[in-house]
Amino acid sequence: MTKQKPTEQIKKILSRIRRKLVLPFPRHRRIKPQNAEKERMTFGNPESVAYQLVGSKTGRFLPLFKGLDLSLQRSGLKINFRAYVSLTIFTAGLISVGGLVCLPLLATTLFHVPLLPAVLFGIGGSLFALAFTTIAFFIYPIYRADTVKRNLEDELPFTTGYMAILTSAGVSPEKVFYSLSNMPVPLAVSAESKDIVRNVSLFGSDIISALEETSKRTPSEKFREMIEGFISTIHSGGNMPAYLREKSRQYMKLKKLSLKKYSDTLSMLSEAYVALLLTGPLFLVIMLSVMAMLGGGGLGLLSPDLMLNLLTYMAIPLGAIVFLIILDAASPKW
Repeated sequence: MTKQKPTEQIKKILSRIRRKLVLPFPRHRRIKPQNAEKERMTFGNPESVAYQLVGSKTGRFLPLFKGLDLSLQRSGLKINFRAYVSLTIFTAGLISVGGLVCLPLLATTLFHVPLLPAVLFGIGGSLFALAFTTIAFFIYPIYRADTVKRNLEDELPFTTGYMAILTSAGVSPEKVFYSLSNMPVPLAVSAESKDIVRNVSLFGSDIISALEETSKRTPSEKFREMIEGFISTIHSGGNMPAYLREKSRQYMKLKKLSLKKYSDTLSMLSEAYVALLLTGPLFLVIMLSVMAMLGGGGLGLLSPDLMLNLLTYMAIPLGAIVFLIILDAASPKW
């Protein structure tokens, strides 16, 4: 018992020291810094900031964005569906509030519009900005997916020819897509090939599973058809170089036909541009200028001077932007 007394005394001293160190600090004070670190908002990408601000309140709006998840996957945007919806709601609300504040001030200071029409114009402009921003965020992944689709289909004649050369030399399918992913020229097929190489090298998938995943996600029907035929040729042990050469000839014929159609579309777009963005605005500018000089009445609350300013600084630039988007969507890359 005498041997155990020193150890017991040491334990008692240590317990007293621990009590003196712990008691001055209450339990909620020790836990508070950990909770503060968890609740602290991190500023990074815009979608992450928007998700932290309004992400928990977007559940009721998700049914309104039905079908957008598939468009996000096909567009190649590396963003979560809920985070994108949060970014859409946050940006639309921010622009709407900014329009509600700025438009009446601009209307009263620059265009000398009375206060009540300026406030009504601000409310209408903010609602228009809300709707336009939401529609723009909804259409952007669809536009990106369509751009990826057109780029893939424009590159297919050359891609299949390049793959036919590699397979004729006895290169394995994994090495074929690895070579496509490391092309010196940035191509749409390089991004798809990088996903295939990532699934095989990093995630441990076999080449068949990686190709099947790509065929489900790609927005191009022709590229999906080529990938599925590639998979079938691997399964059946067929002649891969002959299959790819035949696909290259087929896609080259389709490309020639699409270029002929594009020439017809380009002539039609040039006529529409002359009529809508040159002749039409010129006629309206002359008419509104004459009405302003003669002191003619406007359309309700819109005077000729205000309509002339809106036509010059809003309608014509927006029309030119829309025309450029249509021209970009119709023009082939190659």
